[in-house]
Amino acid sequence: MITVSGLNKHFNHFKALSEVNFSIKRSEVVSVIGPSGSGKSTLLRSLNLLVKPDSGTLQIGNQQIQAESLTRKQIASFRRQTSMVFQHYNLFKNKTALENITEILIYTHGVKKNEAKERGMALLAQVGLAHKADAYPATLSGGQQQRVGIARALSVEPQVILLDEPTSSLDPEIRREVLNLIASLADKNLTMMIVTHEMSFARDVSDRIFFMEQGKIIEQGKPNQIFTASTENRTRTFLHDFA
Repeated sequence: MITVSGLNKHFNHFKALSEVNFSIKRSEVVSVIGPSGSGKSTLLRSLNLLVKPDSGTLQIGNQQIQAESLTRKQIASFRRQTSMVFQHYNLFKNKTALENITEILIYTHGVKKNEAKERGMALLAQVGLAHKADAYPATLSGGQQQRVGIARALSVEPQVILLDEPTSSLDPEIRREVLNLIASLADKNLTMMIVTHEMSFARDVSDRIFFMEQGKIIEQGKPNQIFTASTENRTRTFLHDFA
């Protein structure tokens, strides 16, 4: 489903991503862990081209692009392969929960209004918020806003869902409800990449774990291997701090 080769990204003199290579199978759930500033979020944002890589080859499904020679048409087409769930929700404040879902369907994907509304209501029901369809983000809790964000990500039926620290802005008591929702999505054969600091969640929900540091994937493997039999000292040190 995803193949990345030779991915690099600089911000001025800071190398955020350095020769990143990996592949992810269809329906696989991969959690990306590592210290702050290790390139985790930049990696996700590069995959849907919110950040334009300096070099490398990206492939999602049947679409492949070269970072050095991207056109606007390629960027727009490639972005449609993914949906992003953000740390700070990124909802339109002047739109209702339902409109936050239907706007992208109607104006970006050309879905008719009645069909978009029907799909939006079904997704709000799926995340337990059908009763909040007409509510504005300011009246919703952080957990409710994030659930709307997840419903919006699902609405366009993407090849891959990218979740960038989806619980880091939530209060501890609300965090669990969002983690449970994401875990339920992992059981629906969706392909997902999740940047998270929730180690127990990553261990439980993931098919594989990537450990990143200094813009590189230092180690990857199944959760049990990473958490109990890591071959890298840096990974073991990092995980010890979370024990």
